[in-house]
Amino acid sequence: MTSSVHEARRALGATLRGLRRDAGLSGRQLASLAGWHESVVSKIETGDRSPTEAHLRAYCRHTGNEAQLPDLIATLRNVQAAYMEWRKVLGTGTKRRQHQAVRLAEESQLMRIFQPNIIPGILQTAEYAAAVLRRYIDFYRVPDDLDEGVAKRLERQQLLYKGNHRFHILVGEQALQTTVGGDSVMVGQLDRLLAVIGLPRVLLGIVPAQAELPMQVTNFVMFDERMVLVEAATAELTITQPREIAIYGRLFGELAELSVTGEAARELIRAALDRRRP
Repeated sequence: MTSSVHEARRALGATLRGLRRDAGLSGRQLASLAGWHESVVSKIETGDRSPTEAHLRAYCRHTGNEAQLPDLIATLRNVQAAYMEWRKVLGTGTKRRQHQAVRLAEESQLMRIFQPNIIPGILQTAEYAAAVLRRYIDFYRVPDDLDEGVAKRLERQQLLYKGNHRFHILVGEQALQTTVGGDSVMVGQLDRLLAVIGLPRVLLGIVPAQAELPMQVTNFVMFDERMVLVEAATAELTITQPREIAIYGRLFGELAELSVTGEAARELIRAALDRRRP
């Protein structure tokens, strides 16, 4: 859970605590009226537990603040959207998530992408993308819409060639070595990276395996200065607080300084290709 999500929960909890106190109710009294264990009130108001919409209705009903319920529900839904479990994101398959990725990219002038272990989706070949999305489908046990998901992922790549979009993409050298789909798929994917280096809208950097990283870091995508998406094993995190976005921007800058580009990047890719080809 990111600090921004927890801070949003605490802010919502503080609002609910204010409603309760203004109504002259103790936490124990409210819990008794609502039929809850008394610890529920404490956890909600400190942000340690996310309230449900049923909790909000009870707060408003027992404190006489029914008029505030719509705003409280909207706040709660915004908090929930910042931490989306993969089982919800992929609940109908991979296509919807890929469609969202296309929309976010279309709305952005500068995308900064860091991926330490695999090639980012915006640069993937169809075969590589199919192997990656197949893993998601099988691992998270979601509906199998592989062809639709791959088609949407490839649709996003059109932005590499048109409009005023720019892409600064960093991959770890490990991404060149991680096997996805077998040697033939990897050869096609690495060849694709060699072609990408020449694109005018794309700056591709490779962070060498021996580089001393500023900190342990997972993959993330920055959309201008307005949003960062971070992928964890169980959920996708949406970062919108300017303070946190600035931290990711500084981290990306330090990773970029460690990366190699141009001919030095080509040399690393060619070395990985030589290990794959018969």
